[in-house]
Amino acid sequence: MIERYETEEMKRIWSEKNRFQKWLVVELAVCEAWAEEGRIPAEAMETIRKKAGFDVARIAEIESSTHHDVIAFVSSVAEKIGPEGRFIHLGLTSSDVVDTAGALLLVEALDTLVETLKAFSSLVLEKAREYRHVPCVGRTHGIHGEPTTFGLKILNWYSQLQRDLERLEL
Repeated sequence: MIERYETEEMKRIWSEKNRFQKWLVVELAVCEAWAEEGRIPAEAMETIRKKAGFDVARIAEIESSTHHDVIAFVSSVAEKIGPEGRFIHLGLTSSDVVDTAGALLLVEALDTLVETLKAFSSLVLEKAREYRHVPCVGRTHGIHGEPTTFGLKILNWYSQLQRDLERLEL
């Protein structure tokens, strides 16, 4: 994202730390599934739940020698957990983690976008009411048409925003 267009919330969502957090969510969900199947012992799963975490600086350090972001991440998490860290990434490919976490990031970003669009939409509706009696020139085929009100024009924008919201919330 171009920095000057970032909101603080989108910057947080797409940050390296949040990306790694989503990777951890995926890794832990898989560990939970393996534990349910009996592939990860209950005691080991308890330790994984308690100790799982990562250090962004440590990931960068490991990646400088491995030249692989997911290996660096998994190594950092395993270091935090200890011997039970051997179960992290069990049965997964890098794409499994990156793609699934990417979907979680998209959902988080979309939720933020929808909330922002709802707030903006409310402001547009307020302005439509405020300007409902202000006359303005109507337009048809790029030329002047019948007079209308500025509020009605704004209400058309509001209607479009509602259709956009409906599509985004599906």
